[in-house]
Parts: sequence; C-alpha cells; structure tokens
Amino acid sequence: MAEKIVITGMGAVSPIGIGIKSFWEALLRGECGIAEIKGIDASSLPITRAAEVKNYDPKDYLTTRQISDLDLFTQFAYIAACEAIRSSGLDTRSGRVGIVMGTAIGGMTATWREHEEFLSAEKQVSPRFVTRSLGNTAAAYISMDYGITGPSLTVSTACSSGGDAIVTGYLLLAADMVDAVVVMAGDSAINPLFIDSLYKAKALSKNGDSRPFDIMRDGFVVGEGGGAIVLEKESQALARSAEIFGVLVGCATASEAYHPVSPSPDGSGAAECMRRALRHAELLPTEIGYINAHGTSTPKGDLAESKAICSVFGGYRVPVSSTKGSTGHMMGPGGVLEVIACIMAINTGILPHTVGCKEKDPECDINLITGAPQKKEIRYAMSNAFGFGGQNSCIIVGRYK
Repeated sequence: MAEKIVITGMGAVSPIGIGIKSFWEALLRGECGIAEIKGIDASSLPITRAAEVKNYDPKDYLTTRQISDLDLFTQFAYIAACEAIRSSGLDTRSGRVGIVMGTAIGGMTATWREHEEFLSAEKQVSPRFVTRSLGNTAAAYISMDYGITGPSLTVSTACSSGGDAIVTGYLLLAADMVDAVVVMAGDSAINPLFIDSLYKAKALSKNGDSRPFDIMRDGFVVGEGGGAIVLEKESQALARSAEIFGVLVGCATASEAYHPVSPSPDGSGAAECMRRALRHAELLPTEIGYINAHGTSTPKGDLAESKAICSVFGGYRVPVSSTKGSTGHMMGPGGVLEVIACIMAINTGILPHTVGCKEKDPECDINLITGAPQKKEIRYAMSNAFGFGGQNSCIIVGRYK
C-alpha cells in the first residue's frame, strides 16, 4: 500500500519479564525463563520443566471479575494489549480501530481443568467454561473495555499465529477497513494433555533445555505469555503526534504443503515465505541487518530453517539469533514478542544473542549470535514464525525516519 504502516504501541508478558522494558532488559542479560513447573503438579509428567510467566499475580493487572472470567492465555494477551494501547495513546473509540488476536492452543488448558472438575465427585462445570476456552475472548474483552467497534478477528495457525495475526492486521489496514489495529496474542499450554502429546511426538526436549541451533539440541521447551503491538497508518499517527517505534515494511504468510508436523527438510517452504516478505518490502536480502529466527531447538526444524536462510541470503552472512533459549516456545505470542525484539534491536543497535547454544551445530551454517548481545546499527530486521501444518509467516520491520 502507498501509505506506511507504523508501530505505535507494544506490550509484553513473558517468562523473563512482564512489560516491554523488563522483557527487553532480561533478553540482553541472557536470562532464561525455563525452570521446574510450578503452576500444576508435574510429578507424573515425562517433562517437568517449562517456561512459565514468573512473579505473576493477576490482581496486579485485572479486576476480580476479569480474573474469574478469563483463562490464563486470555489474561496474558489482554494485559499485553493494555500495555500496547497505553503506550500508543490511541483513541480506540473512533470506530476505525480493529483487533486481531492470535493463539495457537486457545483454551486447551481451560478444557483440561474443567474436565478434571467434571470427573470429580461433584461433577461441577462452570457456566464460564465456554467463554474461558474460546480463542476470541481476549479480543472481546479488549473490545468492550476500550470501546473498539471495528473488525475483530482471531487467527489460529499453530505456532505462526502471532506472525499471521500481524499479517491479518496489515491486510485490514491495506483494505482501508481501519486506521489502526491492535494485534494481540496469547497462549498458556502447560498442561498434561499438551505436554504428554508433544513428548510422545518427540517434539520436546527430554532434559527440558532449549538449545537453538546447538549440536546437542533435542527438542523445544513449552513456554507461555502474551504479546501485542498497535499498527497504525502513518498519517493518523503523525496527525496525533504519536511516538513511532518502527515501520511494518513487509510481511508474508504461506503454506508448505509438505507434512502435518515436519518442515520441508531442504527449507524450501520457509525460504519461499522469506522471499515473499522481501518482495513485499521491496528489499534486497543484503538490506536485512538481523533475523530473529523461529529456532525452536528441534533437530529437524533448526536445520531446515538454517538451510532456508542460506538459500535466501546466499553468501551474505546476516546475523541471526533465536530468543527461544530465553523464553521457551511461547507458541502464538512468540511471533509477536519476537517482532518486538526486532523493533527494539533496530532502535537500540543491540542484537540479542541465542541463550542455550553452547556449541553450534556445524550443519546449521548460519551467522549465529551466541555468548553475548552484538552491537550493530541496523535499519531492517526479519522475524520468522513457523507452525505445524506447514504454516509459515515472515515479518520485516524497519527504522522509522
């Protein structure tokens, strides 16, 4: 579209910090949010480690009614969206504001908890169970509390949900259906159903360690959290003198059409998605200063993404890192929080490193940032988010000038 789409608000709820400032500073310190599970009894589970949101008391952020009404994944998305709206200073009641919610798992944990209650002697079922488990409940509450009457959509495309929510927000703006969009995402899937299934599918790390692109990586670690950004037409943002954090310069979403859970081994599906995002942004690969990789720490996934990056960028050794070594795999919100990490990298000139990678796999022939953050002034950054079902998304953000 002719008019720039800018980012005017950001919000974060993560295993290493709540709030943008806390999240970013913890990333640069190399903190790891992975620890023994405390939110549920994990003693009988094959995996007892996950990346839970730490020091979280819902009473600090929500009303008593909201705590009762909202499942944890919805709470995280709602809190992140509130921060993003506050930081944007957006007039949400104009009638020209929309919402896009992204969630990979939705109410799986709410369903598990309610089923446990139903099987108990009392056979109790809450009248709020359905709304707690619906993926769009977070968007509905943001709509009601902020008077947002524009389009409200919920995207669920596995682990690319956050990235695809951003693409959907862009499409609403490009179609001139809105002047601004609150893009939000949330997931909290630390429950026996999810963990047992992924363990049997050999997707999870047996040791509970996230080691992206490391030669000893053996799977990902389940995380949870929420993320949000406000996308806005540049003309509106300038008219109200909003602070502009960055520009959404390009995006793409694509299906691999290969396998339900495995990526194409040669990385061709991911590579094509990145190429489409570059074409949309009208950028050359050499103009990208940093890639926040999907990098989940799975043997097949990291290798395929490495091949995809090499295919797209050729001899240009673009700096790459995965922040999932710090946050675990947060599913839907990961796609949003990793875009936020790209925006912060552009604005600060500091590229976060890959926590957990001690010895890079030589087959993953990429320019991986390890050990410590890298200082580098960049203009554009790319964020990849890939999901089961061959769902791929790629977001490119840039410095606002």
